Amino acid sequence: MKYSKRFRVGPGPMVDLAKIDAGFKDKYESPVHAMPELEAYNQRLRELQYLMYAEGERSLLICLQGRDAAGKDGTINHLLGAMNPQGCTVTGFKFPSKEEAAHDFLWRAHKATPRKGQVAIFNRSHYEDALTVRVQNMVPKEIWSKRFAHINNFEKLLYDNGTHIVKFYLHIDAEEELKRFKTRVQDPTHHWKISERDYQARSFWDAYTDAFEDVLSECNTEYAPWFIIPSNHEWFRNLAISRIVAEKLDSLNMHFPEPTADINEIMRKYHASVEGEERRVGKTDKNNEKSKKNKKNKKVTKNKKKQGLVEAA
Repeated sequence: MKYSKRFRVGPGPMVDLAKIDAGFKDKYESPVHAMPELEAYNQRLRELQYLMYAEGERSLLICLQGRDAAGKDGTINHLLGAMNPQGCTVTGFKFPSKEEAAHDFLWRAHKATPRKGQVAIFNRSHYEDALTVRVQNMVPKEIWSKRFAHINNFEKLLYDNGTHIVKFYLHIDAEEELKRFKTRVQDPTHHWKISERDYQARSFWDAYTDAFEDVLSECNTEYAPWFIIPSNHEWFRNLAISRIVAEKLDSLNMHFPEPTADINEIMRKYHASVEGEERRVGKTDKNNEKSKKNKKNKKVTKNKKKQGLVEAA
């Protein structure tokens, strides 16, 4: 089964994250077993992103949401490692600046959306304004509850203008989050990524669960679907997302554009003489080689005749 179907949030009742195994890794026993397939999908991503860039008729927006330490940065590193950064942008969404806060909540997201031919990745996204502000009581319910409809309309606008959207919720459990926090504490190069606030946020685990479940249910549409990715295993997370993005791009049936120049005329004007010269040089080299071979044969024959005269004497 395609991963774009397997991990997609389906229609029907509200999402229940407690029923989804964050440690799921499909048929793969370890990263070693998954590596050949992961490399194959990475290569396919490179090819498809190049095709999208060349075609220049549509774009792709990838939204990443998840709890602290869920692997958003790691996912971005993986995707950009498979793609050409020249055709990609990455935007991180934290607390809005003074200018951003002075506009509607979608303003900062809209100006970061991808142009045609480009892939844009949102590290967190416009969904922060229906998640964090809700859990932290930054805005009242009558405001954040209306944002589901605003977001759906915003994403429909992007879709109607050629931007395809895939949204990933990176699903880890509480034990895995704490384990990753500890790894950061033990690694001096990761100290900058940890704070007391990260640990304090764990007391809101259930509140964030409710908020994520509402977002995954209320803003899951045909034109901008959500995918819940088991992310306790980083390597499986990378494989699943690579497969889904590749499957999405494959489904677009993209084509290289027709050349704007007359290729045959260019070949005649700029390359025919070069090819003719190469053929002439090749023919000359072949004749020279044949001539050298004839001279060598004549010399051998002459030496043999001379040797025969000496022996006869």
